[in-house]
Amino acid sequence: MSRPERILVRGVNWLGDAVMTTPALQRLREAKPGAHIILLTHEKLAGLWREHPSIDGVLTFGADESVWSVGRRLRAENFDLAIVFPNSPRSVLEVFLARIPERIGYSRPWRNILLSRTVANRAGVTPMRKRSVREINERIAKNVPREAFPTTAHHVHDYLHLVAAVGASAEPCPPLLRVCNEEMNAFHKRFELARGAPLFGLNPGAEYGPAKRWPQERFGEAATRLHRETRCQWLLFGGAGDRELTDEIARALSQTIGASNVVNTAGKLSLRELCAGLKACAIVLTNDTGPMHVAAAVGTPVVVPFGSTSPELTGPSYAPALPHHLIVGEAACAPCFRRECPMDFRCMKSISVEQVVKSVLSAWKTCPAVNFNITTPSKPASMSGTED
Repeated sequence: MSRPERILVRGVNWLGDAVMTTPALQRLREAKPGAHIILLTHEKLAGLWREHPSIDGVLTFGADESVWSVGRRLRAENFDLAIVFPNSPRSVLEVFLARIPERIGYSRPWRNILLSRTVANRAGVTPMRKRSVREINERIAKNVPREAFPTTAHHVHDYLHLVAAVGASAEPCPPLLRVCNEEMNAFHKRFELARGAPLFGLNPGAEYGPAKRWPQERFGEAATRLHRETRCQWLLFGGAGDRELTDEIARALSQTIGASNVVNTAGKLSLRELCAGLKACAIVLTNDTGPMHVAAAVGTPVVVPFGSTSPELTGPSYAPALPHHLIVGEAACAPCFRRECPMDFRCMKSISVEQVVKSVLSAWKTCPAVNFNITTPSKPASMSGTED
């Protein structure tokens, strides 16, 4: 009896992008049910893939590990095929040094010679091109409508297009991350969450830069109004770099709705705890950032103000069903894809507290109740399109 085909998938290095690869991994598993599929990922993302049904195991590398060391370790695994999701030269060099006979990735300068098979960009690919200040001023002067993109431009299709090169379906499906009952209950116990009150999540940061962040004071005002409408308990999320921001919001909320209704987890969670915390929420109000994708993948609806980025390219909008609300700010210069706004932040300022409160209430009233006592793995999350 011949051994199963051994496939290495070289994963991406950012949290949100990693979640966006899960539909491609699911399609690859469907196409290769008997294969042994291993994901190579940065060690900071290893926890994301615990018990994921599309892969058989995870290999990791550290930030300081050389490409030669990674290549040597991979060589010992005797892979037959490597699918390289990132566009970087390093990611291809790793699988080349591993002497994997079939190496598939997108055609890019400086790395094509290292691939055994290059894949051309799919039709309709739309890069996130940063606008220059001159271009921003010209668009504002002409008062042109905000630029929109077709749904086929979404980045999830880039990863699906790659696995289609080995026979997988390119049809998008909901993202999937699993959180078990024990993790959910441990999270609930650690933070002593109120069982009777609805739990809403608030993720006011964005690692990419301040241009992605809806104004801090509006997050606070929306959270106060939503508590008065629903008597919810707020769970604040963020990385270590968001602590100052979440501390300020938590202090303000404690004064308006009471400290017992605010739990600040920013900078305190492992990646697995983040998954459990986001799944524990009935709804998450968040900027366009990694936890937005995680929340959608564990089955929690999200409400997202979009300003400098595009929901058609990176929003959780590629498979309809959960009541996500993606609120697009109106500005001629948007989306600019810049880290910082060089103008007056008009895209995010055009999104009112009233819009956000209305969207959160609508999503909450139409989503299923959260069950802390889960006895089966979480089901795939479903998506809906953008809100007008």
